Amino acid sequence: MAKTQVFLKWVVAILVIALVGGARAVPVCNIDTKQLDPCKPAVTGNSPPRPSKECCKVVSKADLPCLCSYKNVLPAVGINPKHALALPKKCGLKTPPQCIVH
Repeated sequence: MAKTQVFLKWVVAILVIALVGGARAVPVCNIDTKQLDPCKPAVTGNSPPRPSKECCKVVSKADLPCLCSYKNVLPAVGINPKHALALPKKCGLKTPPQCIVH
């Protein structure tokens, strides 16, 4: 259990670095983190625009339950978790249970 938690912390750290532009693309949840760049406008700020077609294309290829498991680190990189977890629905995809905001 402790080894799994350490591994997950390293994965999260790599994801955070990649999302803020400090690293090359890192494969996470079936996509490279740099592929998420078109989604940034749709998940930041108080009233973000709808996700672009390019963003939705990336979201449709991702392992959504896996991506949603990172919801707790999103604020650290300036991403609003509520907006990020709404992406599947806004892109016309089925929202996994892990992505539902309670």
